Amino acid sequence: MIRRFDLPPYPYDRLNELRTRATSLHGIAVDCSIGTPADDPPVSVVEALSTSGLERRYPPSIGTLEFREAVSGWFDRTTSVQVEPQHVGAAIGLKEFVAGLPHWLRLRDPERDTVLYPAISYPSYAMGAELAHGRSVAVPVDGRWRLQLDAIDPDDIARAACLWVNSPGNPAGALEDLTAAAEWGRLHGVPVISDECYLEFTWGGRGRTILESGLDGVLAVHSLSKRSNLAGVRIGHYAGDPELVHWLQEIRKHAGAMAPISSQHAAVVALNDTAHVELQRERYHRRMLAMIDVLAAAGVEAAMPEGGFYLWARALEGDGWMLAEHLAESLGLIVSPGEFYGPSGQAHVRVAVVCQDADIDVLTSRIAS
Repeated sequence: MIRRFDLPPYPYDRLNELRTRATSLHGIAVDCSIGTPADDPPVSVVEALSTSGLERRYPPSIGTLEFREAVSGWFDRTTSVQVEPQHVGAAIGLKEFVAGLPHWLRLRDPERDTVLYPAISYPSYAMGAELAHGRSVAVPVDGRWRLQLDAIDPDDIARAACLWVNSPGNPAGALEDLTAAAEWGRLHGVPVISDECYLEFTWGGRGRTILESGLDGVLAVHSLSKRSNLAGVRIGHYAGDPELVHWLQEIRKHAGAMAPISSQHAAVVALNDTAHVELQRERYHRRMLAMIDVLAAAGVEAAMPEGGFYLWARALEGDGWMLAEHLAESLGLIVSPGEFYGPSGQAHVRVAVVCQDADIDVLTSRIAS
C-alpha cells in the first residue's frame, strides 16, 4: 500500500527565526543561507527576455532548436565534448528536474524504486525519491566529501533507478571522479545523473563533465541560475544518453513541462557569452577569500573549496545549529546548519558566498566593533 506523504518543513524556512533575531540586533541581516545570486545578469541577456517575438505560442517542451544548439556549442567550448542538439532537453530551471526525475524514471522501470545520492548533498535529491513514493539511500562520502561507491549495498544497486553525483559539490565543494562514477553506472546498469551547475566555478583545476567519458548511461544537468545570475528566469538543460534523453523529452512533453520561450531566448545569449562568467568567477573568488577572513576573525575556520561558491565550516562545538545562532546574533550573518544536507553534516554550517562586496564590508566592520 502506498503511504500518505507527510510533508516535511522546507529546510530554509526553519531559519526565519534567526533572520528575525539578526535583523532586530543589527538592523540588516546578511543572508548567506541560500545560493541566490546577488549580482546583475548581463544587460544583453535581460534585453533578450522580451525580444523572442514568440511569446504568443506554446514553447516546445524539449527546447527550441536555437536553445539546444546553444547548449551543444557551450559544451564544445567549455568542456570540448560534442553533444548533438537532439540529445539535449530544456528544463524549467534545475530544481524541478531534480525533484521530478525519480518519478519519470520509475515510470520507465517500475521495479527500480531507489535513488542513490551523496550522504552530504543538496536536499532535493532525496526529496525527489520521496515525492515519487520511492526509497532514498544515502551513499557514504569519504574525508574529502567524495562518494564511496564501493560502500553501496548490492541490494540497493539492484533496485536503483539512478545515482546522483554533484561536482563541484554542494555544500562541501568537492570534485568527484566523474569517470569512475560513469564506469560504475555502466557496470551495474544504473543511470548516473551528474549535477554540474557549478562547473564554471571550479577552482581546483578545469571544470569537467561526466559526458567526457561518453554519453552511454549518463546525464549531465546544468542551470543558468548560477553562471549567469538568472535564478528568476528558470532555465536549465539536461544532456547525455540518447535513449534516456528521448524518454525524458517525450514524458515531459505529455506533462506540459515547458521552459518559457523568453527564458530560452535569453539563455541563447547567455550561453554564447563567456565574458560575464569570467567576471563572476573573479567576484566569487575574491569574496570567498574575504569571507574566509571574516569567519576566521569570528573564530570559525573555513577553507577554499575545490569548486562552487559555498564555504563548508566545522563548528568547534560540533553543533551546526549552535554556530548558526552564534553568527546570526554576533554578526547578523545567516548561514545554513549542516544538517540540511544530511545527518552527518550536523557539525558544520554552509555559507553561501553570494553576498555583494558591501555586505562583506558590513561584516568586517561588525567584527572590528
